[in-house]
Formats: sequence, C-alpha cells, structure tokens
Amino acid sequence: MFSMILNKLDKAKVLPRISDTERQALNAGSVWIDGQLFSGNPDFHSMMQEAYPALSDEEQAFLDGPVEELLHRVDRWELRNTRRVPEEIWAFLRDHGFFGLIIPKEYGGSGFSTLGRSAVMMKTAQLGPVGTIVVIPNTLGAAELLMGYGTEAQKSHYLPRLATGELVPCFGLTEPTAGSDAASIRAEGEVFKSDDGEIKLRLNFSKRYITLAPVANLVSLACQLHDPDNLLGRGEHPGITVVLLEKGTKGLHLGDHHLPIGPFDNGPIHGEDVVVPADNIIGGPEQAGQGWRMLMEQLGGGRAVSLPAGGVASAKSAAAAVGPYSMVREQFGIPIGWMEGVTAKVARSAALAYVLESSRIYVCAGVDAGHHPPVISAILKQQTTELGQQLLIDGMDVMAGAGVMQGPNNILGSGYISAPVSVTVEGANILTRTLMIFGQGAVRCHPYALDTLGALENKDVPAFRKAILGWMGHSIANFGRGIVRGITRGATVRSPVSDETARYFKKLGWASTRFAFLTDLAMFCVGGKLKQRGQLSGRFADALSWMVFGVTTLRRFHAEGARKEDLPVVHWALQYCLLEIQRAFEGIYANFDTPVVGWLLRYPGRFFLKINPLSSGPSDAEDRRVAAAIQTPGEQYQRIALGGLGSPRDDEPGMGRLLHAWRLISEVAEPSMRVKKAMRRGQIKATSVIEALDTAVAEGLVSDAEAERIRAAETARLEAIQVDVFDKDEYYRDSLSRGDANRPATEADHQSLARAANE
Repeated sequence: MFSMILNKLDKAKVLPRISDTERQALNAGSVWIDGQLFSGNPDFHSMMQEAYPALSDEEQAFLDGPVEELLHRVDRWELRNTRRVPEEIWAFLRDHGFFGLIIPKEYGGSGFSTLGRSAVMMKTAQLGPVGTIVVIPNTLGAAELLMGYGTEAQKSHYLPRLATGELVPCFGLTEPTAGSDAASIRAEGEVFKSDDGEIKLRLNFSKRYITLAPVANLVSLACQLHDPDNLLGRGEHPGITVVLLEKGTKGLHLGDHHLPIGPFDNGPIHGEDVVVPADNIIGGPEQAGQGWRMLMEQLGGGRAVSLPAGGVASAKSAAAAVGPYSMVREQFGIPIGWMEGVTAKVARSAALAYVLESSRIYVCAGVDAGHHPPVISAILKQQTTELGQQLLIDGMDVMAGAGVMQGPNNILGSGYISAPVSVTVEGANILTRTLMIFGQGAVRCHPYALDTLGALENKDVPAFRKAILGWMGHSIANFGRGIVRGITRGATVRSPVSDETARYFKKLGWASTRFAFLTDLAMFCVGGKLKQRGQLSGRFADALSWMVFGVTTLRRFHAEGARKEDLPVVHWALQYCLLEIQRAFEGIYANFDTPVVGWLLRYPGRFFLKINPLSSGPSDAEDRRVAAAIQTPGEQYQRIALGGLGSPRDDEPGMGRLLHAWRLISEVAEPSMRVKKAMRRGQIKATSVIEALDTAVAEGLVSDAEAERIRAAETARLEAIQVDVFDKDEYYRDSLSRGDANRPATEADHQSLARAANE
C-alpha cells in the first residue's frame, strides 16, 4: 500500500521538489527554536533557558572606548557630502583593531563573540561608509571563510594581514544576471595545467554591487569551476568555488564606483583571463566545488549579525529621537507628544525597538552557543531591516519639517535615505520573506517533511512508511490540540512562568499549534506550487517571524529581572506580536484557494478566526503608557532607545542638541507648567514663556533660580528645533555636463576599459 501511495505522490508532484543547490542550503546550518514552533507544541521552558548574556568586559571596554571615540571623530555631514573616508579615520580603524573583531587572537584579531561584533556594528551603523568599513571585514567574506574552511597555510598568511587592515576584503558574488538567485552565477574558472606543470585557474568574470570593492585589495570570488581534464579529481564541473585574488593580479580590475544611496564604497569587479594557482581556492583544491555549501553554512549564522545590527540601530535611532523630540517640540501650547496621533507612533517606536533588540541579543547568543539557524537568521534579517525602515518613516513623520531639511542637525534623514540598502542586500526582503523563511523552514524545521521528501526521491518504501505515518500522527495530534487550545484560548499550554506574562506563552503555544496544522495543509494541498505561491508562503513567514519575536521579547523581559516599569512596553509588544500573527492567519485563510479545504478555511474557518482572535492589538490608553517610557529622561529611555548607540555631547549638532534641551525641559517641567497655566488663565499677558518669566517672578509663581533654569531650557528648546540654513555658495553646486563625454559610465563601459587595460 505504501509503495502505491509513494508512486502516486511522486507522479502527482504533491510535495515540492528540491534542486541540488536547495538541498545544500537545507543541509546547511541547524534547526533551533524554529523547530519547536513548527512542531505545534513548543517547549517554552527550554526556550526561556537559552542564553541571554551581557557583553564581555573586553567587548564593553571596546564599545565604551575606541567605538565611542570613533563616533565623535567622524564628521557625518562632511562624510556624506565628500563620500571620502579621511585617511586619519582609516588609520584609527587600523590602530584600534576594527578590522579583526572576527579573527581569533592567535592570528592577531580580537576574537569577539557574535554578540560583541553585532554590538559594534549596531553602534557604528550610523556612520555610513565608516560603518560599512567595519562591517564587511567582520562578516561573511575572506576572514570568516578562511576561519571555517581555509588551510593552515592560508590562515597563517591572510588572517594576520586582515586583522591589521593591511588587507581590506570584499566578496565577489553578485552579477548582472545573478542577484537573488546567486546560485546561477556565470563567473567562470577554468582549470588547466601550466607549462611548468602547476595546476592553475583561468578566471573570467563581471561582478557588480560589491561592497568595498573600490577600496579593497583582497577579493573572495565566487565562480563556477570548469575542469575539462579533471585535474582536481572532482569531475568536469565541480561547481561553485571561492577563490582568493589579490589586487595587482594581472587581468583583475578594481577601483570603479557605483553610487549607492547612502553613500558607501561599492562598485564592480571585472576580470579577464586572471590566472592564479589552484591553491588560491579557499581550503585548497580539495574544496573545489564546495563554495555554495560554504556560503550557506556561514550565512546560517552570519545573516543574523551585520544587517540585523543595522536594522536594530535604525529602530533604536528612531525611538531615541522621537521620544525626546515629541516633548521638546510644542504646538497649540502643548508638547506634540501629548497628541494621540504622535503618541501612537512614539509608542510603536518604543515597543518595537524593545522587541528588535531582544531578538538581536537572543539570536546572536544562540549563534555563540553553537547554533547556525538559517531560518531564524533570515527572519532576523528580513524583519529588522523592514521594521527599522518603517520606524524611520514614523520618525520622519513625527519630526516633520525637521526630518526633511538636510544638514548636520538632521537626525534621521541619512538613515531614512539609506534604509532601502539593508532591505535589498544579502537576499532581497521580498525573496527572503516569500521563499526562504517558510520555504526552507517548512522542509527543514518540520519534524517529518525532509525525511518524507528523501524517501520519495530515493523510492525508499520502508523509510517512506515511517515518515508518512509519523507525519499523519503529527497532523492529527495538532488538529485535536488546536481544537482544545482554540476553545480554551490556549489555557492548556504550559507556561514556564506564573506571572502576568504567562498568558502570552499560552497564546503563542496556541498560535504554534494552528501554524503547524496549517503548514501540513499547505504542504499536502498546495504542495509543489508553494514556490510560486509567494504571497501565501509570505504570510506563513510573517506568522513564524512574530512568534519568534514574541519568544525573544519574553526572554528579554525575564532575563532583565522582570522590571515592573517595563511591563507596559512588554504588554504592548506582545499584543502587537499576536495581532500580526492573527493578521497572517487571516490572510492564509482568505487565500488558501484549493478545493474543499480552501472553502472550509475561507468561510467557516475565517468566521471562527475573527470571533476568537489571538489579539485585537494594544489600546489607545496603552499607547500613552508606552510612549512615556521614552518621553522621560532616565534609565528606561537609555535601555530601550539610546543604549548601544553612543552618548552624544551636548554641543554636538542633531542628537546632542536635542537631548540637551530635553533634559533641561524635563528638569523644569513643574515650574514651567505653573507659568503656562497662568498664561492660559490670563493672569500673565505674554506671547512666550520666556517673555512671561519676569512677571511670574514678580507675582511669586516661580523663584529667580527657577526662572533662570526655565529661561535656559526654553533657549535650548528653540535651538533644538532649528534646522540648517545654507547661503547661496553653500547651497549651489556646479551642475554636471549632460554631454555624452561626461555622462556616467555604464557597466559595459567599465568592461571595455578593463579589456583595454589588459591588452
């Protein structure tokens, strides 16, 4: 019977097929808490036992010392306009070890943890091209690949030079015809034997969008290796291989720039008949054809580091700015932060900054503990960059004119402009959401899917019988569990705590059960078409992402001692997470357009889903309580918003000026209110608080000392809300000639130049 079922499923292509490159991606990395959520019955106790560490003393000292100094050394407005990182900044980065954070100490690096590197990247993310210079050497690229796969000779030769910054790396992967589909790269490396009998590679390639390429002198090049004489013993087409190329190698062309929004150093790489020894393959000739596996294994954890650090930095920057600004900026005689429309955006900024920071620490700690979870890393990349961008947009809305007027005093503008970069790179978010998170997760993290697919492909009837019976039992169990948990609203879920956050564990468990059962329905009813049903799989990805955020938020709250002052933020955050899960489920039910099952989900299913929701979201009253967490100076504001981003000086433009005014205004809030009330009653006739102060002192409403403090605070307020003004010479620039001779060169032009240079 099982043989017949196997054959029918195989012919009907009910379950999705897996290509060789997909299989390598599936086999890379490890299943972690995502497997718990796919199970339908997660063990929250074990999830809450996952490490949630602080930085080491050495890492914290580096953040408080060299990183903090770097923030004050970089003139961000000058850098944005000149696009050139000054040589003294390059020297500072080299002298203080910024290039070797990832490299072990025995090779001259710092050997920082994943969490430590993430913290440095988050703090330097606001530095534009300087932040990029910190990120690239310390994430996926030459150092990480050499540490994981390099020969001892390669490690000894390259890692010390990378640690000192003598070698600046870039990673040549993307091509004009291979972007998100990186496995389809066309760069070719042909294996041949030279006249002296040495096995060498002849490389021809055209890469683009390569970060740091214009300033790099070491390229990790991904290419398709062709070995017509099987000199390496791995067949005629070994596959994707990573080869190291140093600047100055004949035929290698570096130095040209793209102009990304931001901007930062990024450009094309071209090579024509570039010849290097086969020993330049990372890991040596034995690792020929293993490049895709290397990339997938390293991305399993690496995707959780650099871009999420930038996304969280965007979210925290927005929260750090809008909280104070909403209290410094007044309209209609009150701070704009008291107006409900603004309050809602401030609250959202505070709560989601808390959520995203919790996920950054939780996942980085997991990577340090030995997990390499590709699905969780993809969630972190997609969601932190997406939400970071959305919170910057919210921040621009709150800051209004002060947000859109450019200059040294603009706090959020540069982050807003460059946010699409993080959304786009290292797997565009559309692809990550619609294909990677659920597509990879449904096969890899499901307790039976991968075994079932393997048995189908191998026509292994005993293995198929075992897997399919296990899958059926799993589905039936989740169906029954889902009914019980739906009726009781998760009351039967075991919570690892007994405080008022226990209800969120119960609802997350209920959501996991529904998610697991719907996953089984999708695998069997939609099957092989899931790859094309990106909208449907994207909603599954959303549900999984917000379940993960719910878990990490609860872990943070309890790891930090369950502070009572944070409860409003945690309640808001968890209700929002559950609301997003609810919306994802509603979208799945509404668009599950298969016969019978689709009708049941679209009509009776959606009816019960709506009358018994996971959450209706936070209330307006909760918005006010959460916004207050970042509208008042203090330790809570530091933890939720500004912490990890640096400490601007009072005299620094932008954030420094704003925070200085905010602190002064908060300190005189009570006596200022006495003056304002007197003005409203008509007791004092004045058009501004400063104008009213002399009368207020004369009438005994405030003391002389209070009046001086109010005057200083109001002066600081006016300075903080000013925007930059440029005279004619500063504003106007010579326009570019529009003649053909001066037009920007295209990729084709640069390829022609590269060929000419080699002739």
